[in-house]
Amino acid sequence: MKKLFSAIVFSALAVLSVNVSFAADAEKLDVNTATEQQLTTLSGVGEARAKDIIKGRPYKAKDDLVKNKIIPQSVYDKIKEKIIAKQK
Repeated sequence: MKKLFSAIVFSALAVLSVNVSFAADAEKLDVNTATEQQLTTLSGVGEARAKDIIKGRPYKAKDDLVKNKIIPQSVYDKIKEKIIAKQK
């Protein structure tokens, strides 16, 4: 009985951890699809930088923003935990 209970608890925790991971990604802004208005909500990203981000699409990785000189490293450091670059 204890083994069955442990297995059920373990399975439930595994499912919860996967859902938390998806939720965390869902809250991040995709630099490949975000609107100009959404991008301007990021610290250090105004209208001009948002337009540059949109012009430089698509990005293979979020750090392409720095590699391609779209934003400076200092701005990237502020927003890197809030963005993703999904591939189609």
